[in-house]
Amino acid sequence: MLICLRDYWNQDAVMELLALCMADGKEAAEQEMNRYFTGDSGELFGCFVNGELSGITGLRRESEHAVEIRHIAVKPEWRGKGIGRAMIEEIGRAAGVETIKAETDHEAAGFYRSAGFAVTSLGEKYPGVERFACVLSVNALAQSRM
Repeated sequence: MLICLRDYWNQDAVMELLALCMADGKEAAEQEMNRYFTGDSGELFGCFVNGELSGITGLRRESEHAVEIRHIAVKPEWRGKGIGRAMIEEIGRAAGVETIKAETDHEAAGFYRSAGFAVTSLGEKYPGVERFACVLSVNALAQSRM
């Protein structure tokens, strides 16, 4: 279950997870966390296992039926246990969501591919950095689970 982290008491844990999916480090993660908490970047949600914040996802609604994953991270000790995929599935069950989009680097493209996203190269968007567009039809996700 994803829970909005706006009022979550342990902001250090939130920032630590957010920093895992940001190349710019802890200071940038703190700034981004503050933007989420003021509503300027969308909403930040957390996934808890045994009462511990184990994963986060930052979302922005692009349109009535489309959501963009801006950030997604799972604590290293919880990776490979289906938490990232479960967060994506829960996003897909949200009212009105038909399409989930994300943009990522080469390192995370395989994760999105394995979660059912169509992954397309955007080329070298920044010097020496290839980026990928990831798009998931929620209807296709639901049908693949049947």
